Amino acid sequence: MLAADVSGTPRVVAANAAAEADGIRIGETIADARAKSASPAESLQESLQVRAANPAADDAALRRLALWATRYTPAVAPFDEKSGADGLFLDIAGAAHLFGGEAKLLADLGERLARFGLPARLAAAATAGAAWALARFRTSTTILAAGEERAALAPLPIEALRLSSDTLRTLRRLGFRRVGALIDNPRAPFAARFERELLRRIDQALGCTGEPLNYILPPPVYHSLRYLMEPVAAQEAVVAIAQRLMCDIVHALARDGVGARTLRLALYRVDGGVQTLDIALTRGTRSAPHVARLIALKLERNGEISADTLDAGFGFEAVGLAVTTAERVDATQAELVDDGGTAGGDAQASERCAELIDGLAQRLGPGSVQRLAPVASHLPERAETAFAANAEGAVWAAPDAARPRPLLLFAQAEPAEVMAQVPEGPPRRFRWRGVLHAVAKAQGPERIAAEWWRSGTDAPTRDYYLVEDDAGRRFWLFREGLFARETTTPRWFVHGLFA
Repeated sequence: MLAADVSGTPRVVAANAAAEADGIRIGETIADARAKSASPAESLQESLQVRAANPAADDAALRRLALWATRYTPAVAPFDEKSGADGLFLDIAGAAHLFGGEAKLLADLGERLARFGLPARLAAAATAGAAWALARFRTSTTILAAGEERAALAPLPIEALRLSSDTLRTLRRLGFRRVGALIDNPRAPFAARFERELLRRIDQALGCTGEPLNYILPPPVYHSLRYLMEPVAAQEAVVAIAQRLMCDIVHALARDGVGARTLRLALYRVDGGVQTLDIALTRGTRSAPHVARLIALKLERNGEISADTLDAGFGFEAVGLAVTTAERVDATQAELVDDGGTAGGDAQASERCAELIDGLAQRLGPGSVQRLAPVASHLPERAETAFAANAEGAVWAAPDAARPRPLLLFAQAEPAEVMAQVPEGPPRRFRWRGVLHAVAKAQGPERIAAEWWRSGTDAPTRDYYLVEDDAGRRFWLFREGLFARETTTPRWFVHGLFA
């Protein structure tokens, strides 16, 4: 059995069948458990084995089991502490018919759990509270029709309502032993004597009020699952199956006028292991080949399906694809127009750009591909910012021919030695990074002053020049400080390069 300290006293938190046969019950002290188990014929060490409970390991194991259970339905919630933290809620509404009905689904679930060495008690009901009570207090698998909760719960002990220990102790002291006695009595005295927990649990079990469940994964918007006749382990087979699953989902996406923005691929191993792969796209898509290509790129980058890096056991017996986020996709008639600046051409160019970003992101990793967005600032080094390429950002305005900007802007301007005919005139020759450049052409100046609404408004004014040297290379230089008004020795800097 397993033990843990409860309010400073070691108590039983789990017991096997042999311990329960000796009368040991969860919640009693270890000393009482030893007294029940000890016998003259054998020592305490042989008759009773006590191990320390490990709640963190139990939670991790329950989470892995919940992920595996998503092969039956995407909506799976592990039991919380008030429910015992030793089981799962599966919302099989709309999923049971895939297995031939609730009875066959429960039979398949029980058979697979037994194969993993996990004997289970199973029950199906219209409410989570009724299903929990029937699974806990009935030895055989039970399928309860909607509307029969009251009759099914009445003969069960009051522990079937998942009440706190204080509430159970008080009810037993008042003579209540069965759920039926609570259901048949007037509610007003219970409301006056007990906390809201009692009536809320009764209403949840009977379906009079809802019971929110904390699902292991957010319920998908669209979902497709395929059970395989033979397990697969090759990357090519996984990608091909994922593409067919996306084809199944595309019909629903087109019907609703949306596209997939984020997806999750789930691979269910024969031995119960589950591997998930999340795919994020720049824009909503209905293209099954594009999704398959992204999955292949991510698998190649991570090596997650490679036989050298992943122990696939005996292979994957089921593959599921879920659209976790969808967005509106406007219909276009791009195939009837060219790319020559028309609306259809712009749509095609935007789609190709999004596919390029998706491919680079899957190969290089999330956050590795970025784009620039404009920022309301006069100073060039503050006038743009980088953000994730698949996120929405501000749109650049049309370029201003009178105010050209370099393709490469240095994060920090680099000093240069400049020779000019007059202090406020354009540069004629400059030395930068140890190389002397003779200026063939110069355009400017463009005067940029510090922003008055920011700190540092006393920063010197800048006069920018676009210059071309005798080799045809173009530079963006600026002179810092107005001669005779802000400084007597203006400084020059190279701030960027043109193509």
